[in-house]
Amino acid sequence: MSQKTASSNKIEDTLSKKYIPKKEFWIFTIAALGQNLAYSCMSSYVTDYYINVLRLAPMFVLLLMLFARVWDAVNDPLMGMIVDRHESKRFGRMRPYPVATAIPIAVLTILMFTKPNLVDMPLMIYTAVVYVLWGMIYTSSDVPFWSLPNVMTPNPDERGRIISLGRTFGGISTGIVTALPMIVGPILKNKGYSDVGADEMKYKIMAISCAVLGMVLFCTVSFSAKERIKLPNAKSNKGTGEKSNLYRVFHCKPLMLVVLSGTLSFGRYMLQAAAPHVARYAGFHMKDDFQANVTAVALTIQICVAIGMFGAMVVVPFLYKKFNYKKLMIYTCIAGFVMSLLTCLIGWTTKNLYFCIPTMIIASIPLGVINVVSYAMVCDSLDYMEWETGHRNTALGSACQSFVNKLGNALSTVMIIGMYMVVNIDVNSMYDASGAAAINLTGGQEFAMFSLVTIVPGVSLLLCAVPLFFYDLVDEKKDKITLELAQQREAKGIIVE
Repeated sequence: MSQKTASSNKIEDTLSKKYIPKKEFWIFTIAALGQNLAYSCMSSYVTDYYINVLRLAPMFVLLLMLFARVWDAVNDPLMGMIVDRHESKRFGRMRPYPVATAIPIAVLTILMFTKPNLVDMPLMIYTAVVYVLWGMIYTSSDVPFWSLPNVMTPNPDERGRIISLGRTFGGISTGIVTALPMIVGPILKNKGYSDVGADEMKYKIMAISCAVLGMVLFCTVSFSAKERIKLPNAKSNKGTGEKSNLYRVFHCKPLMLVVLSGTLSFGRYMLQAAAPHVARYAGFHMKDDFQANVTAVALTIQICVAIGMFGAMVVVPFLYKKFNYKKLMIYTCIAGFVMSLLTCLIGWTTKNLYFCIPTMIIASIPLGVINVVSYAMVCDSLDYMEWETGHRNTALGSACQSFVNKLGNALSTVMIIGMYMVVNIDVNSMYDASGAAAINLTGGQEFAMFSLVTIVPGVSLLLCAVPLFFYDLVDEKKDKITLELAQQREAKGIIVE
C-alpha cells in the first residue's frame, strides 16, 4: 500500500470515528435546553410584558429593540474575536463562559420581568439597562456555547447530530415555556387577581422558574464537554499583510448566504412572540373570561408552533440521509409560506381557530428545520473558510449566527410594535378602572393582528429560501472539502484528541 493511500485511509478513518461519548453528548443537549429556557421566556413574552403590563410606549420599545441590535452588531463579533484569540490552559477556549455567565443571565431575566416601583422616564431607563445588559451577557454565553461542537469533534456528521439534538432539546424548552401560562394563569385567576395583576404575577413566576432551572442546567456543560480539536489562537493580523479576521468572515460566501437567509427568516420568531398579542386583539373567542380566552388562544397557537417545530427537529437527523441541508431549507420554507397563507384564509373566513390547527402545525415545520440546519450550515461554512484560507474563526463565525438570531427576534418585535402603531391600537384605553379588559376593535385591526402569525411569517419564510439557491456547499463538494481539510490539519500537526 502506498504512503499516500495509507494516509488517505487514516484520514477517512478519522472522519468516520465517533469522538463524543454518550454522557457528554447528552449533557450538551440538556445544557442547550437550559439555555433556551431563559431565551424562550424572553423572546416569547417580552413585548407583551413591556406593552401590556408595563404599558411602555410602543415607540420607546421599538427604539429600544433597534438600539440593542445596533449594539449587538458590535458586541457579537467582538465576543467572537475574544473567544478565538484567548484560551485557558485549564478550561479551554469555550468552556469557561457558560458557568461564568449563568448567574448574571438568571438575575437579569428575573429583573426583566419584575415590575419596579417606577414610572415614565425612570421606568424606561430601568427597562433599557436591563434589556441591553441581558443581551450582552447572553452573547457572552451563546457564542462560545454554540461554537463548542466545532472543537468537540472533527467529524461533520457527528457535529451535525449533536447540533441537531441540542436544538431539538431547545425546542423542548420552548414547549415548556409555552405551557407555563396554562398552568400559572388559572391559579392566579382563582386567587382573585385582576386581569392586569394576573399578567404581572404570571410573568414574574415564569421568569424565576425559567431562569433558575435553565441556568443550573446550562452551566453543567462547562464541567463535562471536551475540546478535542486544538486550533491555534486567532491573531489580529494587523500589520502582517494577511487578511483580517473580519475580512475572512465577510468574504466567506457560504457563511454570508446563511447569514442573509437567517436574517430574512425573521418572521419565524413572530409565530411565538406575536401569539399573546393575537390572543388579545385578533377577535378569536374560545372562552368567555378575558384572561382565560387570552391563555386559550395564545396556547393554541403556541402549541401548534411547538408541535410543528419540535416534530421537524426530531426528524431532521433522519432526513439528512435523503436530503442535503440546502434542499431541506428550501422545500420546507416554500411549504411554510403556502401553509401560512392558507391559515390566514381559513382563520379569517371562519373566525374559528380550531380549523387552523392543521395548517398552523405544517407552517411551523420550517422553524424546526431552520433552528437545526442553519447551525450545521455555519459549521460547514467554517470548514470551507479553514480549507480555503488556512484560518478558522470559529467563534467569530458562530457570532454571526448569534447576531442573526437576536436581529431576527428584534425585527419580529419591531414588526409587532409597528402593527400596534399602524392600526392605532392604544393599550391604555383597553382596560377599565378596575383593571378588567374592555376591548372593542374594528375588523381591520383584528385582521392586522392575525396577519402577525400568518402573512408576515409566511412571506419571511419565502424570502429566506432565496439566498439558499446560491449555496453550493453540499454533496460532493462538501465531502471533498471535508477530506482535504483533514489532510491539511494532519500536515500542520493540529491535534485532535
